[in-house]
Amino acid sequence: MSDAVYTEIARAYAKAAQVAPGLKARFDKAGFDPSKVSSLADLSRLPVMKKEELLTLQRANPPFGGFLVADPKEVSRIYVSPGPIFEPSLPGVGGHGLDLLFRSAGITNADIILNTWAYHLVPAGLLFDEAAQVVGATVIPGGTGNRELQAQIIRETGVTSICASTAFFLALADTVIETYGREAWTVKSAFLGGEMGDWMAKRRRIESDYGVKTWAAYATADLGLVGYEDGGEGYLVHPDRIVQICDPESGTPLADGETGEIVVTARQADWPMIRFGTGDSAYALESEADGRVTRLSAIQGRVGAAVKVREIFIYPRAIEEVVIAVSGAIAAQAVVTRENDRDTVRLHLVLDHGTDKGTTTKAAADAFQRTARIRADKVEFIDQLPEDAELIVDRRDM
Repeated sequence: MSDAVYTEIARAYAKAAQVAPGLKARFDKAGFDPSKVSSLADLSRLPVMKKEELLTLQRANPPFGGFLVADPKEVSRIYVSPGPIFEPSLPGVGGHGLDLLFRSAGITNADIILNTWAYHLVPAGLLFDEAAQVVGATVIPGGTGNRELQAQIIRETGVTSICASTAFFLALADTVIETYGREAWTVKSAFLGGEMGDWMAKRRRIESDYGVKTWAAYATADLGLVGYEDGGEGYLVHPDRIVQICDPESGTPLADGETGEIVVTARQADWPMIRFGTGDSAYALESEADGRVTRLSAIQGRVGAAVKVREIFIYPRAIEEVVIAVSGAIAAQAVVTRENDRDTVRLHLVLDHGTDKGTTTKAAADAFQRTARIRADKVEFIDQLPEDAELIVDRRDM
């Protein structure tokens, strides 16, 4: 991204601060002059704003915390995220760009998409709907629930694609097949919501068991689409998003391959999310020379779910990768303790009956070290883990 682009962004945010008191207060508190920004390094001097900070500001000055730059009459919808946090829907702002995901997946006007994401309060349902129509697809606005009815819809309309959570997709697929037979299953692609646990392993099983290709995007209600799958590794970053991976404590940008918080700046300043911390963690797969991330890894987990061990943050994704990488592994958990003034990591592994423990021990240790960048002190085999078991357990204070 050229210096001229950063100068353009700086002008937009300097102008925005003149009409958005919340944004101006943020700049003043940090001693930050947006008009002097000419590079990503200049932009990075502004401290990261966390979701919790936005929530506090909105409670003090509802509904938008003094951050809305556009005329309130231009707000077509107000979305509500847990908190609640309010996000305005504005022309050219928000989740526009999800059509890039559909184009990557080859969706055309020949497709019929069953969209099961919610159409109320949260933006997912409407944004998927609008993006699908941009590429010419026919959309059935199913929303959530009504599994038997939606299964009937799939059979009778010849649905070719489904937008859904992983769990609801599985429920729908099984209902169609059990009720009407495998021949009634016409779905060829699925746009799934990310989940913790063994989500990538679930996707691989879905593709094998149901004959579909799965796709996903990374988006937030505050920013809309941030990145999308394009057939390559991880997520290709939306061209109108400036993405950095930052230390979750200091906000300092990190080098490629280092896991940290996803921090995003929207180029359009009508809803001025600048250096906004998403609370999600990932690492950069590809970056420009100035450090702007162009391709993100899979989401590693929430920043708050990370556990710092020997100065390295371990994220839930590292445990998920062990299950994916190790043949015969059913579940895994990392347990962190403090022994002899040293942080210790034990990797607990649940295996299918008959799996060879000898080869599995090394494979699990290697997979964990490759993803977490820290060595497990011991791999232990256990009979089972609860379904809702945390992927990382910190017992250093126990």
